[in-house]
Amino acid sequence: MKEKLDAFSKVLQTMNRLREECPWDKKQTFESLRMLTIEEVHELSDAILNNSYSQTKEELGDLLIHIVFYAKIAEEKNEFTIKDVCDTLVDKLVERHPHIYGNIKLQNEDEVKQNWEKIKLKNGKKLTLEGVPKSLPSMIKAIRMQEKARGVGFDWDNRHQVWDKINEELIEFKEEIEKNIGNKDKIEEEFGDILFSLINYSRFYNVNPDNALERTNNKFHNRFNKMQEIISDEKKDLMDMPLVEMEKYWQKAKNLLG
Repeated sequence: MKEKLDAFSKVLQTMNRLREECPWDKKQTFESLRMLTIEEVHELSDAILNNSYSQTKEELGDLLIHIVFYAKIAEEKNEFTIKDVCDTLVDKLVERHPHIYGNIKLQNEDEVKQNWEKIKLKNGKKLTLEGVPKSLPSMIKAIRMQEKARGVGFDWDNRHQVWDKINEELIEFKEEIEKNIGNKDKIEEEFGDILFSLINYSRFYNVNPDNALERTNNKFHNRFNKMQEIISDEKKDLMDMPLVEMEKYWQKAKNLLG
């Protein structure tokens, strides 16, 4: 434990010196760091999806220095310190884990989540979905809203009901296309209902839809690039090819990459 505390102390000391001596670090504010922090979170996400522990370690460090940076700026304004951040975190964790630090008995993960939501509502959050940031990417926002609704018991009984809902939404989408050609808003609304239902369905199989889509994005990216490489090696131009010929090269790329 001492080695870990010493390492964290070095991070704090480094931040103090950078804030005092580096022209760039001296200029930063909460607002200027915000977008950079979001970028760091996405880089961490990429590292996790790449299953790279070395990259994840580096990105966690980048995120840690942002947390320390915000706390340092707040300390300069006499608002709070890194100690306050840590104390608030520990207090929250202890309060929300009464099955560990108290005498409440909870049997499984679902009961833990449900109790978590009850505690938050008791502490002043009147609406269950209040804690979902509006700026979250749409798919992640849908996941979090569904998780929170489930935490207070608002959920389907089984996956078959959700599958029926997906089929219902597909029918409504098709009907909307047929009767409202050109009404983009209504068609878009129905398509959104399909996506929301699919995200709901994924929970019953413990599939993270955002991770699943990103893996498919990466797979398409790699296969498409490989296809272009093969075509280029054969001195041909993708832009001049009919779709049927492109498909042949696509299959070659799939076979090579798996």
